[in-house]
Amino acid sequence: MEKYFDINYLWGAIPQLAPFLWITLVVAALAVIFGSLLGLVIAVFKLSKSKILQFLANVYITIMRCTPSVVLLFLVYYGVPAFADYFFGIYLQDVETGVFVVITFSLQFAAMMAEVIRSAYQAIDKGQYEAAVSVGLTPFQAYRRIIFPQAFIVALPNFGNGLIAVLQEGALAYTIGFIDIVGKANLIIANNFNTHAFEIYIALAVFYWILSVAIEKFFGLLEKMFSKGQRSLKTS
Repeated sequence: MEKYFDINYLWGAIPQLAPFLWITLVVAALAVIFGSLLGLVIAVFKLSKSKILQFLANVYITIMRCTPSVVLLFLVYYGVPAFADYFFGIYLQDVETGVFVVITFSLQFAAMMAEVIRSAYQAIDKGQYEAAVSVGLTPFQAYRRIIFPQAFIVALPNFGNGLIAVLQEGALAYTIGFIDIVGKANLIIANNFNTHAFEIYIALAVFYWILSVAIEKFFGLLEKMFSKGQRSLKTS
């Protein structure tokens, strides 16, 4: 009788999964880059004095928060090509699946980053801006030299948590046929006739554990480094 748990499947899965790790990382990196840029725009909208811009930012953030990741993924995957074809006559059915994955998680990450940027900005004492302007700095210089560096340090932990969340949520991409490290794991299980799935998922979990811990440690070191730099500037 075949063993229910066979560690050889676990060790054998690791080298099969490893080549697909870069796909997962590239998708996460692109989602973070585009999501951060969009999140900055949304944060500016939310911090603006315009009620219309504040309303648009709040609506966007609320919609993204209330839509499960897998639902948003399917909405983008099926909705964007249908919308483009119906309104603009543009055929997008041949677009790579990864494009829709990046769009989905960029939109989701943007909502989170908008709140991170807003809260980090509001955590800085505005008296520092007024003091900087009063000693001759331009508003741009005051933001660049005084406000933004401090807000960046405040935002770092949440940014790191957001990156981990993108990696974890990105695991859902296999549901639309995208072959990243999770998609490959499911292919391995299918090739094993759905046996020893437990061992394969343990191997998959190991990759996510290592990545998550590495990201957490990296951003912790960054926070300490920049905080030390800020303290040395204040005391000098």
